[in-house]
Parts: sequence; C-alpha cells; structure tokens
Amino acid sequence: MHRTLIPAFVAVALAISTSSAQETVKQGAVNDKLFAAAAAEAGMVELALSQVGAERATSEELKKFSKQMIEDHTRLNQELGSLASQKAITLPRAVEARGQFCVQSLDGVSGKHFDRCYAKAQLMAHMEAVGTFEAEADRGHDADLKAFAAKALPTLKKHLAMIKPIAAKFEESSSDSGKK
Repeated sequence: MHRTLIPAFVAVALAISTSSAQETVKQGAVNDKLFAAAAAEAGMVELALSQVGAERATSEELKKFSKQMIEDHTRLNQELGSLASQKAITLPRAVEARGQFCVQSLDGVSGKHFDRCYAKAQLMAHMEAVGTFEAEADRGHDADLKAFAAKALPTLKKHLAMIKPIAAKFEESSSDSGKK
C-alpha cells in the first residue's frame, strides 16, 4: 500500500508545485539570471557610450553627463559583478552586437550631430535600463538581486531625468535647423 501511495503523493506534490510555478509566471515574475545578464549588458553599453561621449561631445553639458555616467556605471557594474559572483551567475564579458552597433554608430559623426546622436542613444539606453531594473525590483525572486535593482533605480532614474531635457534640446535644434 505504501508503494502505491508514495508515487501518488509525489504526483500530487509535483502537480501542486507545477501549478504554483505556473501561477507565479502568470503573475509576471522575471528571471533573475536574465535580469543580471541584461543589467550587465546595459551597464557595459552605457559605460562604453559614456566613454565615447566624454571624449567627443562638444557640449559641456554632455561632457559633464558623460563623466557622471562613467562614475556611476563603473560602480554599478562592479556591484552587480560582485553580487553575480556570490550567486554563481555568469555575466556577459563583452558587449553584444546591438550594443556594439550603438556605440559604433557614433563613429564618423562629429560636432552637434554627434551630440544629438549621443544624447539620443543615452536616452534610449536609460529608458530601457529603468524598465529592466523596475521589473526586477518589482517581480524578481532573488531577494539580493531585487534589492540591488531597487537600490540602483534612483540613480538610473536620475540619469534618465538628466538626459531627457538634453536630448530634447538637441532634437529641437536639429528640427529647427532643418526648417531653415
């Protein structure tokens, strides 16, 4: 009798745990390892963009922004790397093709055109990063990764708030010069 009850118990337990896991996914849970990889990738891209911006931006406002990004993203990347190492999560070591293309697309442009393209790239990168970190902070499973995301969010939101008016200014000046 025990031999038949044990498989039945295991089957019921698996059904319950599977249904619980499916329920969690239905509620919008995010994969912590994917978050860590996406956050690492975003951090490397933002750092690479910022290094190019610090060297080539003509706007003092963008140069200052770039230096702040280098400082903040170097720190955030190191924190994420340490946390991932503690959790045996492998992070990407190089920027993927999309990020490389974004950085490389700034080659060959200079002056105000560079500033406009760079500001737009930083705006898009930070919009995406804020969304990624919000998802982890709200719906991640790993308490430490959730805490990291929540702690980093104010910095990322500050970056986004800083770059929005700069990007808008360059976009307006670009459309104004196109009308003349």
